[in-house]
Amino acid sequence: MTPPPARRRRTSTNGAAPAHSFPRRGAVRRAQAITTYGVGSLIAVDHESFIVSGLDEAEQSWSRDESPRIHERRLARLLDVDYFRLPPASDDTSRDGLRVRRFPLMHSCPECNDLQRHRDFNPPTGRSVCGTCEVDLVPSRFVVACEAGHLGEFPYWPWVHRSKERGASPTAQCGGKLKLRTSGHTASLRSILVSCTCGQAPEVSMEGSFRRNALKDLGLKCRGPRPWLGASAPAQECGLPMRTLQRGSSAVWQPVLKSALSIPPWSDGRADPLAEHWDALREYDERDHVEIYLKGVFKGNSPVPLDEVMALLDAEREEDPDGEVAPTFDHRYRALRNKEYERLRAGNDESEHTRDEQFVCETPLGDQSMLDPLGVTGPMLVKKLREVRALKAFTRLVDADSTTDTKEMPLSEHTLRWLPAMEVRGEGVFLRLDEDRLDAWEKAPAVAARIERMRTAHQRVLEQRADDPSRVITSPATPRMVLLHTLAHVLINEWSLEAGYPAASLRERLYSADDMAGALIYTATSDSAGSLGGLVAQGEPEILARTVRSAVRRAEWCSSDPLCMETEASGAGGVNLAACHACVMLPETSCEHNNILLDRALLVGTPYDPEVGFFAGILNP
Repeated sequence: MTPPPARRRRTSTNGAAPAHSFPRRGAVRRAQAITTYGVGSLIAVDHESFIVSGLDEAEQSWSRDESPRIHERRLARLLDVDYFRLPPASDDTSRDGLRVRRFPLMHSCPECNDLQRHRDFNPPTGRSVCGTCEVDLVPSRFVVACEAGHLGEFPYWPWVHRSKERGASPTAQCGGKLKLRTSGHTASLRSILVSCTCGQAPEVSMEGSFRRNALKDLGLKCRGPRPWLGASAPAQECGLPMRTLQRGSSAVWQPVLKSALSIPPWSDGRADPLAEHWDALREYDERDHVEIYLKGVFKGNSPVPLDEVMALLDAEREEDPDGEVAPTFDHRYRALRNKEYERLRAGNDESEHTRDEQFVCETPLGDQSMLDPLGVTGPMLVKKLREVRALKAFTRLVDADSTTDTKEMPLSEHTLRWLPAMEVRGEGVFLRLDEDRLDAWEKAPAVAARIERMRTAHQRVLEQRADDPSRVITSPATPRMVLLHTLAHVLINEWSLEAGYPAASLRERLYSADDMAGALIYTATSDSAGSLGGLVAQGEPEILARTVRSAVRRAEWCSSDPLCMETEASGAGGVNLAACHACVMLPETSCEHNNILLDRALLVGTPYDPEVGFFAGILNP
């Protein structure tokens, strides 16, 4: 979790002083402020630990020079905001950066073994050392969190003074001081010992503190702490059970990310001059009314021609599902994906647009008939694309990809009209599966049986995590979805060898529904690895056919076989079948579904039933 030594990013401690008085604590890359170290996450800097402050503080601190606004109207409308802002990018002369607060506050001294709040050690200003021993303090390794997104200090005092008979924590302090030491006998929690100088309680280990009901048995429930908002933010009424976590655990913070591709007519920047007026323009249906509004606001000199404004309004309304008076978030997100799929199929030739066009998608020149035996069709070369990826919220203990709104923690205490986001510019390859062949394959009983096992396991996980049974999300597991997902993974692994990209620099974008069966694989990083220029060439039919054959043959064997292929369930919650880190799993930043719902048997078949594989004909011609 410790970020690399930095030259550009600065973070700061808690306080109300001017920006220039905040000391620099460390640095992270701009993209990490969305995906890894976003609002509410814990960040380790050297031997210290901090939590990234909420957007209420960022509203006052992020300057326009260091965190400029970006626009993606389709995504902004989906998330009900006006615009997005890049996390602050600064150099050594910059005044601003990400604001952070010290967390957890409980620290221990490895010399005197005291365990208490950081300020009680009387450290010198700007340093985290014991005022008596002058050695570096160690932040608490343990924190507690609940599924509503709250985060708090581990309750060391009740843990030490717990009553074995009553199973409850004491109601009064004993006046002693806590001590923490490590016996060194083992590397387990049994060797971490906590005691109190009061002498009324024996020295206890941390063993058992990670049990699901360990804190519930002490009579402790979540009181709604939100340390990323500061001491002034009132705690929320919660009452949910708390879980003990390692400070560096991935379950402490998971981002809820939503993204959209810039596609015509929004991809050439024409809408940006009207960014503050779309809410008003959307109220008008008639062309004359729109014209009157533009003349009134811009004194007759509209920055965007009237015809283009009407085209943009029409494109926006098309993303509202038919018959929906008030489209839900899920409906609008599906409509957003549908429009992307249609545009990727139709293309957008570069010769018909200016150099400012952000989306260029062209049909390859080669003979596409050589892809027919593979069941692959419609490859498109996406020579230019722009993706905006926004941080909508975050979760704790709950998988962000399968959460409900009730378990998403907002980034600020108050409603703000913007969200932090990243924009990625790069290239990609789009391909589809032949619908006729796919329909016939989906109906095979063996295929349906494997998918039903995965879907049942995934649905069970979703129901276990749901606080409201009436709002449980339906598992997206379908034969075409799992097939597309697994195919995208093996292609990314293949192209990481052929195209010169590391696998972590490529990303999948799946389009799976009754009327969609496509996948876009594109550069997913904003640094130099996203502009190598070798990915588009892989979409030419001759090269693509060779790549698909090679990827499928490589997926036929795994170094963990036969265990991998014959397993009844794998992965977290048993939602994968034949999939492991030795064959089809990817870096999590490359996968839309957190490496779940994968099964390479749907690509290549099994030793007992080869026909379950969609590409079995490649292996057994």
